[in-house]
Amino acid sequence: MKSKHILPALTLMAASIAVASAQNPAVPMGTVPTTRILAMGHLTAGTTRADIAPIMKDEVPATVRLYLAGKIDQWYFQTEGSGVVFILNVTSKEEAHALLEKLPLGQHKMMEFDLIPLGPLAPLASLLHDHPAVPAK
Repeated sequence: MKSKHILPALTLMAASIAVASAQNPAVPMGTVPTTRILAMGHLTAGTTRADIAPIMKDEVPATVRLYLAGKIDQWYFQTEGSGVVFILNVTSKEEAHALLEKLPLGQHKMMEFDLIPLGPLAPLASLLHDHPAVPAK
C-alpha cells in the first residue's frame, strides 16, 4: 500500500470499528483482559522538588531495577505539569500499586499514581467475520 493511502485506510478502519461496535453487542467492551497498567505519577500535596531531591539518588536506581526486571515497559516524563508516566507490565491495579509504593518516593508518601488498566482494543474483533474471543494471557 502506498503511503498516500495509509491515512484514508486508517480513517476507514476507525469508522468501520465505530459502526461495527455500535451495531454489534457481541463485542462487549468490558471483556478484554488487562495486559498493562498506565501509571501517571504526581507529587503529593505539599511536596516540592526540593523535598524529593535527596530521595532521587535512591529513586532512580530503584526505577531502573523495575525496568530491568521487566515490570516497567516504558517510562516518560510529563511535559505539561510534572511527574512520571509508566506503562507497567502487570495485569492488576493492585500489583501496580504494590510495586510503586515500594519505590523510595512512595515509601516517603511523596508521590502518588493514577492507575489505568489497559487491554486489547475490543472493537477490532468486529472486523473479523468469526468474532473470536480475545485469548487470555
